[in-house]
Amino acid sequence: MPSLSEAFRGHPVYLHQKHPDFNSLQELPDSYAWSQPEDDHHTNACPSNDSTVPVIDFNDPNAPNLVGHACKTWGVFQVVNHGIPTSLFSDIQRATLALFSLPLHQKLKAARSPDGVSGYGRARISSFFPKLMWSECFTILDSPLDLFLQLWPQDYAKYCDIFVEYEAAMEKLAGKLMCLVLASLGISKEDITWAGPRGEFNGACAALHLNSYPSCPDPDRAMGLAPHTDSTLLTILHQNNVSGLQVLKEGDGWVAVPPLPGGLVINIGDLLHILSNGLYPSVLHRVRVNHTRQRFSVAYLYGPPANVQISPHVKLVGPTRPAIYRPVTWNEYLGTKAKHFNKALSLVRLRASINGLFDVNEDHNSDFQVG
Repeated sequence: MPSLSEAFRGHPVYLHQKHPDFNSLQELPDSYAWSQPEDDHHTNACPSNDSTVPVIDFNDPNAPNLVGHACKTWGVFQVVNHGIPTSLFSDIQRATLALFSLPLHQKLKAARSPDGVSGYGRARISSFFPKLMWSECFTILDSPLDLFLQLWPQDYAKYCDIFVEYEAAMEKLAGKLMCLVLASLGISKEDITWAGPRGEFNGACAALHLNSYPSCPDPDRAMGLAPHTDSTLLTILHQNNVSGLQVLKEGDGWVAVPPLPGGLVINIGDLLHILSNGLYPSVLHRVRVNHTRQRFSVAYLYGPPANVQISPHVKLVGPTRPAIYRPVTWNEYLGTKAKHFNKALSLVRLRASINGLFDVNEDHNSDFQVG
């Protein structure tokens, strides 16, 4: 069976700049200095209630309808009362801080190879931009054991246990979220062949992606993570109590997604955009940095089995709404995204419009520019 790593192996990313020690930089190097994007003038720093990312109580009897509205109008929402204990969030924050606090030479012992997925490095999307991003990341695909042996030869076991427990909790939650999202589309888990006989989505593929955004000497000219959509079905994001995440909302510009105690951010990814036949847009998002505080986040990147074809679901296709995407596996789509970045969705699109109306969210996905 194809693995996710094969998609990246076929499209290596060579980042020739040396990894910096952010703590030693007192000024922003020119290689990290982004010109002020025009759309920064449309950042919504104080959104109204109608311009605030929805917060949904997982136990609300009306949750499927609320999720559907959030997915259709935002492509992102926050969820609370999801059943993940706060102690596990405390543990994962402590472990993430310990990892990124290691000396640079130690972190580089677990450096990601150009054609690899797992390990320490920069965001893979860095290769699509002329300027570097003020961040570092660490990806875990499958077991963290080999990587953590490099980082913590003596203490690897306790950190492995934390990440294994966190990943198991995320896997269980992702299955529940998929059921909610599908229900909001009028699709049952029995309608998804790869969900398994009990509808538990046990065949799903996933990865953990840790991000660190150090405090920055000139945050207004720096970018933590450039605008992009995720290649997933869903992304479940835990963030510490430092703001920085922003999503692009039509009519409102960039809207902050503030950290919510015990909350998790749920992003709709490109594959769910395809499965929903464009009804639920994958959300364009970015991360800005600040002068005094370091931001951490842990993203659970959730998708189908690597070789399962994802296409607009038959219940969402008809004479008045034809399929607008061709079938594609996550493996194939990751390869397309690795080559074409935010133009990947348009490259698997069958037709440009639905009854004269363009598909949501596709026109601006490739418009962000840097000077």
